[in-house]
Amino acid sequence: MELQGTVKKLFDAQTFASGFQKREMVILTQEQYPQPINIEFLSDKISLLDNLKEGENVKVGINIRGREWVSPQGETKYFNSITGWRVEKVSENASEPTQAMSQQSATPVSNENPFAGDDDDDLPF
Repeated sequence: MELQGTVKKLFDAQTFASGFQKREMVILTQEQYPQPINIEFLSDKISLLDNLKEGENVKVGINIRGREWVSPQGETKYFNSITGWRVEKVSENASEPTQAMSQQSATPVSNENPFAGDDDDDLPF
């Protein structure tokens, strides 16, 4: 899956006693109701965030993970996490469909009927 948005927050890498490392970032989606989405980068993927800055537009390849946890009281809870595995910077112009439209409309449009000289009409209707 992919998410696209603006980098809202970059957090520092965290290293745990087991040697496990993770780094998180929050992107703000670009939709009618923008959503701040927290994405984790684990182990060797944390370096993908090194060249990013807050405010940049990015496209992030993600996996959604689910976990089940049983409390000491026997209650089962479910948790989800979003794990990033790829980050691609997106230029401002590439994400705007209006830019692509203006390039298409630059080609001249002909008002000639392409079938005007076709007297040999072999259609059955």
